[in-house]
Amino acid sequence: MTGQGPGPHDDVREGFVAVGRVARPFGLDGELVVDPLGEPDVLSPGRHVFLAGERRRIVACRWQRGRAYLKLEGIDDRAQAEACRQLYLEVPEGELAPLGEGEYYYFQLVGLEVRTSGGRELGRVAQVMETGGGNQLLVVKGPAGEVLVPAVDEFVLRVDLQGGTIVVEEVPGLLPEDR
Repeated sequence: MTGQGPGPHDDVREGFVAVGRVARPFGLDGELVVDPLGEPDVLSPGRHVFLAGERRRIVACRWQRGRAYLKLEGIDDRAQAEACRQLYLEVPEGELAPLGEGEYYYFQLVGLEVRTSGGRELGRVAQVMETGGGNQLLVVKGPAGEVLVPAVDEFVLRVDLQGGTIVVEEVPGLLPEDR
C-alpha cells in the first residue's frame, strides 16, 4: 500500500492535515517532543505549522528514536510547552507535496467505501489509526460493525480515489463473524 502520512484526526481543523502530535515538553526552554504523522521534511526548520490555530515557525528540529524534538517560535518555557501536550501540529492541506501516480495521503482514504475481494461490503473508512509501531490500520465502520484492516499491501489490494472505493483481501478472522 503506497499511502503516506499524515492521517486524519478528529481534532484537526477542516482544510488542515495533522503532521505531528505533541507528546510532552522536553527541558526548560519550550522544546516539544512530537510524534510525527507525516514525512520528516514537513517538520524541517524554517517551515511553518499551526498549533492550536496559531501559525508558528519551526526554529529547530532534531530526531531521536523516531520522534521529533521541536523548538517552535513563541514557545519559550516549560509551562508554555506543557500547555501543548496532545495537540496536533497542522499544515494546510494545499501545502502538502504532490504525490506520484498511485500514491495518496491517508486522510484521502476517510469516507471511502470498503469491500472485500469477494464483493462483500464492509462499510466506510472512519479513520486511519496509528498503531505506534509505524503501521496504520483502516478503521472501517459498517454492517459488520467496526473492522480493523492493516494498511499494508497484503490486505489492501486496490485503492480507487476517483471511484471512492478500497478493495481488501478476504482473510479468515478479519471480520467479526469469522472469529
